[in-house]
Amino acid sequence: MSRSGHQNNGRVARSKGVPFSKNPVLAVSLPVWRSRVVLFVLFFAFAALAGRAMWLQGMSTQFLQKQGEARYARTLILPATRGKITDRDGQVLASSVPVKGIWANPDDVQNAPADQLKELATLLGMTNAELQKKLDSDRSFVYLKRQVEMDVADKIAKLKITGIGSEKEYKRFYPQGEVTTHVVGFTNLEDVGQESMELAQQKNLVGQTGTRRVIRDRLGHIVEDIGSVREPHDGKDLTLSIDGKIQYIAFTQVKDAVEKFKAKAGAAVVLDVHTGEVLALANYPTYNPNDRSKLTGEQLRNRVMTDSFEPGSTLKPFTVGLALDEKRVTPHTMIDTGNGAIMVGGHAIHDTSAHHTIDVQTVIQKSSNIGTLKIALAMPAQDLWEIYTKVGFGQPPRWGFPGAVAGRLRPYKTWRTVEHANISFGQGLTVSLIQLARAYMIFARNGDIIPLSFQKVTEAPHGTQVVSAKTAAEMREMLEMVTLPGGSAVKAQVPGYRVGGKTGTAQKVVNGRYSHTKYIGNFVGMAPMSDPRFIIAVMIDEPSGPLKYGGDVAGPIFSALAAQALRAKNVAPDSDLTHIIIPESAAQGNM
Repeated sequence: MSRSGHQNNGRVARSKGVPFSKNPVLAVSLPVWRSRVVLFVLFFAFAALAGRAMWLQGMSTQFLQKQGEARYARTLILPATRGKITDRDGQVLASSVPVKGIWANPDDVQNAPADQLKELATLLGMTNAELQKKLDSDRSFVYLKRQVEMDVADKIAKLKITGIGSEKEYKRFYPQGEVTTHVVGFTNLEDVGQESMELAQQKNLVGQTGTRRVIRDRLGHIVEDIGSVREPHDGKDLTLSIDGKIQYIAFTQVKDAVEKFKAKAGAAVVLDVHTGEVLALANYPTYNPNDRSKLTGEQLRNRVMTDSFEPGSTLKPFTVGLALDEKRVTPHTMIDTGNGAIMVGGHAIHDTSAHHTIDVQTVIQKSSNIGTLKIALAMPAQDLWEIYTKVGFGQPPRWGFPGAVAGRLRPYKTWRTVEHANISFGQGLTVSLIQLARAYMIFARNGDIIPLSFQKVTEAPHGTQVVSAKTAAEMREMLEMVTLPGGSAVKAQVPGYRVGGKTGTAQKVVNGRYSHTKYIGNFVGMAPMSDPRFIIAVMIDEPSGPLKYGGDVAGPIFSALAAQALRAKNVAPDSDLTHIIIPESAAQGNM
């Protein structure tokens, strides 16, 4: 068509009054309501967004700020240094050394090179599988290992693995190791005391941690220090009553004796007669608190404090002492012990040999069961029970030491005649070794007893009178006779010093019956007798071999321990005898 033709058609359309937008080709067939719906939806969405914005900006500001801050701000714990534990002379028994806790952000570590992760596992003492197991955690923060030595932590830091970090911690170190562990105890990874004085004095030792606010980047690096919220306060130092020299002597003597007699265990405790301080407390088996990877229950047991046993003949001095104090007998009162056997309440009671008629001091020297029970049966059961309770038997200890047992002492009203007799020579009740040692204070002192202390004391405590000073002096003479020729503890003699004490050999109870193969040999003594300074109690549990009596297995430990302790504290000798010869026959049958 020619140009003139097109122009003519346009003019025809305009002449008919039809606009261009009404062209049928451009016509839309959508309904009107649809556009209105779209408009409403857009308006509602806008209103919802506006409402949400107002809610977030107005009502949730504090919450959102906290959430945001949680993604970059951290509160670091500033650990307080746990107080040192020292012996009475200032020798350190426990201290805290700085270490590092190694942590990870698992998501950031996953892309680390395999060779770096392998080296990290080696430094942490892990296998690759163990490390990967920790890194597979769905948490954003995990500890890989706690209490890592500083040199190892420095090597880990040099690896520069993204997502691996460290924080300052403290690790408890025990310089004396196994020697003092049953006195000092140990702490766990969180620096909480678990045993002995670490547990008993937790509140004083632990101190108070501090806090510090910092800003960290995505990789955990500190980029800004906001400030300190609370300064840490270190724990208080603790000075124990323990004498480091005597403690070492006690430990080595007990260990050697257990190995020599092939015993199940052994224990010893040394008390200061004047102050009631515990100068040494040793057990064997023991453990190294610096390495508890192979710790067993047998090693952990503090037998001095937690094990109770029948004291046997070491209880006889209390029966005789009570009779002396009540003036029922004198040291020279004669007692007929017959041919070494007697029936009481239908039960046979024996001596190790026939002593016939002997005086009271010989009853103690020869350790006669029959002589002791005859003295006891002449007194009311209540009187015996009262003196036992006064010295602490069957009573809950109040020494501030965890795990200390009370032992067992039944009410006197339940005693039958045979029980009245048995208890008088140490059967039918149980005590701990430290209870037994403390009870002997009434003989080492002037008849009174004082509290024990595991911390160094500056003033001697006041005592509670149990028997008269005269009775105590008479008993000291009898206890010294026990260690002289003819006594049951000649192996307890100490060259250059007068000593005294009492042996005990108790049959262990197995399945409700007294065993004829398992014994506990013990000895409690004091030195020097002219002015007692130390009370030493020794116990050997289940010695094997021919020697099982207290005089044979515990007496020699007392002798060696007393000799070295007296010299260590520069106690002047009180005897002219410097060399003592003990006949072999004198050591047989020592109860």
